[in-house]
Amino acid sequence: MTPAELDELAHLRRARDHMDREFARPIGVADVARVALMSPAHFTRRFRAAYGETPHGHLMMRRIERAKLLLRRRELSVTEVCLAVGCTSLGSFSARFTQVVGESPTAYRARDHGDLDALPRCVAKYGTRPAYRAGSEKPGAPVGS
Repeated sequence: MTPAELDELAHLRRARDHMDREFARPIGVADVARVALMSPAHFTRRFRAAYGETPHGHLMMRRIERAKLLLRRRELSVTEVCLAVGCTSLGSFSARFTQVVGESPTAYRARDHGDLDALPRCVAKYGTRPAYRAGSEKPGAPVGS
């Protein structure tokens, strides 16, 4: 890789880390592109080339990953989980959650997750990380947050 490509990759990593830290706040592509020191359109193209998903898709996966944890704890309602992970529309959140996980947030919350209690937390996190299911929408396809 050239020095310019390495610099660009460092900027992309910084932007991805920013999304991972700030997922619960309203974040737009323009905000994250500023962190990467790129225009929004260029940032989106380069992010997708580097990580195989759009910035919006990455952000939604982080939100769903966190939502799964909060739903397993059963301390918050589905609506409270939706808001806690930075989504503003319960309908859009539920639709994307169902699309990615394969069941609604309510069904996921109601299911027994006791088998995860015996696993180390880092292993449980890896095993419950959301992944797009076959036949579901492509990563990063726009869905309201």
